[in-house]
Amino acid sequence: AIKGLMTESALGALLTGVMVLLFLRDWRSSVIVILTIPFALLSAVVWLWMTGQTINMMTLGGLALAVGVLVDEATVEIENIHSLLDSAKASGMSRAMAVVEACRRTAIPRLLAMLCVLSVFVPSFFMAGVARQLFVPLSIAVGFAMISSYVLSTTLVPVLATWMMHEAKESAQTPRWREWYASILRFSIRWQWGVAGAYAIAAAVLLFVLIPQMHLEIFPTTDAGQFQLRLRAPTGTRIERTEVMTLKALDIIKHEVGPENVAIESDFVGVQPPSYPVNTIFLFTSGPQESVMLVSLKPEASLRVEELKERLRQRFAKDLSNVEVSFEAGDIISQVMSFGSPTPIEVVLQGPSLADNRAFAEKVRAELAKISNLRDLQYGQPFDYPTMQVTVDRNRAGQFNLTVADVAKSMVAATSSSRFVEPNFWRDPVSGNGFQIQVEIPQNRVRSIEELKGLRLSSEGHQALLRDVADVRFGTTMGEVDRYNMQRVVSLTANLHGEYLGDGAKQIQQALRRLGNPPRGITVAVRGQIPPLEETISGLRIGLLLSILVIFLLLTFNFQSLRLALTVLLTVPAVLCGVLIMLFITRTTVNVQSFMGAIMAIGVAVANAILFVTFSEFSRKGGAPAEDAALEGGRSRARAILMTAAAMIFGMIPMALGLTESGKQTAPLARAVIGGLAAATISTLFILPSIYAIFERRTQVKSPSLNPYDPESKYYEKA
Repeated sequence: AIKGLMTESALGALLTGVMVLLFLRDWRSSVIVILTIPFALLSAVVWLWMTGQTINMMTLGGLALAVGVLVDEATVEIENIHSLLDSAKASGMSRAMAVVEACRRTAIPRLLAMLCVLSVFVPSFFMAGVARQLFVPLSIAVGFAMISSYVLSTTLVPVLATWMMHEAKESAQTPRWREWYASILRFSIRWQWGVAGAYAIAAAVLLFVLIPQMHLEIFPTTDAGQFQLRLRAPTGTRIERTEVMTLKALDIIKHEVGPENVAIESDFVGVQPPSYPVNTIFLFTSGPQESVMLVSLKPEASLRVEELKERLRQRFAKDLSNVEVSFEAGDIISQVMSFGSPTPIEVVLQGPSLADNRAFAEKVRAELAKISNLRDLQYGQPFDYPTMQVTVDRNRAGQFNLTVADVAKSMVAATSSSRFVEPNFWRDPVSGNGFQIQVEIPQNRVRSIEELKGLRLSSEGHQALLRDVADVRFGTTMGEVDRYNMQRVVSLTANLHGEYLGDGAKQIQQALRRLGNPPRGITVAVRGQIPPLEETISGLRIGLLLSILVIFLLLTFNFQSLRLALTVLLTVPAVLCGVLIMLFITRTTVNVQSFMGAIMAIGVAVANAILFVTFSEFSRKGGAPAEDAALEGGRSRARAILMTAAAMIFGMIPMALGLTESGKQTAPLARAVIGGLAAATISTLFILPSIYAIFERRTQVKSPSLNPYDPESKYYEKA
């Protein structure tokens, strides 16, 4: 996994450098940009070490994600230096002065852009449970890398640019693509209201159509190459018979998989004998009729686990018809996110009366059975564990001078062992070691209810047969007793096949609503992966809104204008549309990874929009009308915006492809970034200038500041 992430990071850095080279056509500029990546990553690793973080999947994933973002700061700086060097010779400006002037112009916009990117990671701190533990380290890693990148682009990049970069030749001509872009931009600004209206309608329609099409899950579904299987024979089956059943099930698995494709198998059958002092609460099984097996396939096995599970269900139904089968979480992520539930879906009924719980549970099971994509629907507890119901007649026992306690002691000693009623130890006089002495009747002596009735009872010289003092008959009891808050619990477990977790959760909630309100005193709760899914997505939504609010406040503080802040934020609908389109095309779900990718794309899109608005404001405050300022801002920043977007998009492609098993977990994040950033780039270059012209057409050039020492304030007073 670590090797895969490092490979993706290296490929991303290489593709980023290629994009910079294609746009600037200067190998020195590309080298400078690429050099900032390892220095920023090493600085981030140092910061992670100082804050007590470790190098793990999430911190490495954050650093791999940061590769595409790191070049944003250096690329903007290099592009601005490159632009000034183009005209430095004509204006008589030296190379060092051009570098300093370029850094001065972009220092504040780059700082604001970095803060906006960092603010989008606020949602990770509003997650709960395991998701928070996973994504806070990722956010910290990206944050440290971004801060290091800003420091390096402000210090190292200017030094390297002064040493390495050269002034452009005077014969350089305006590229044809810039003329083409300028003509389209003039047309867009001329029809600014139509462009803005079409953008609003298109974004609203796309969001309205695509959002219902999205599927929800916590983490991307990946093929871990292993699965866990629980087999339940008829309740009360002896452990010897359960072992035979388990071996037959293993033969079926090997036949379906192929013996050469099985890497390792681990089985646990039944429960330990009562002579071993192990609490059964720590075991995987509830009785001798159950067995749990974990099967791991070899990496080269070309098998899809989900399809294999469905085939095994059919084989087990045919060859082991009296056995209930349930596939459980085999990989560590699914086990953790299930929070103790054996399967992703668990419906729990809780109440003071077990009979009422069981009765309503039958109705719940019948309703859930109507959901076609549910598999392995069964009770979590065995209700019919076979017993011998012994009812002592106290009057008749008293005639034999026997008490109920005497009968119980004789029964335990006969059916189990005397160690549970009368511990007896013998000390070896030679070694001094103590040995437990216990008495029990051989199992082959008690094979039927009639032989049990003939059990001899004794107490202080008084003897009687069990049939003389008690009524003995067959009975059943709960094989496993579960309680929650001191109330008895009945649970139903199930798996999903061919259905996403979010869609399955909706169907289960609808089935429970069709049943109406449960009987008085009974509560119905859905457990497994559904509660953490709802909790995580809710936290991400709140965090997303909060991050947008933080960005809005930062923009308002910097520009001293609500209109400019709103102008920048109007790129967010384009980002969301791009993310949804990319997820829809690639058949990727909305999960924590893709959600974080969407948030990341918003931060980078806002950073590019800040550059456009900042340079447009330079022109407008220089006396140009709003339309001309928008045109100049677009023309001057087009190459920088295209270059940073292309560098990040191409840097994310190795991660988006998910070439490795670990890469499949982070692929939705990269896909969301690519889709969101591509749409945001189009809106920034072609739509944002029109919106800027609309908002700033009648805005005064003077700053709204009331500070008399501010040169841009209308209250400014010279000293």
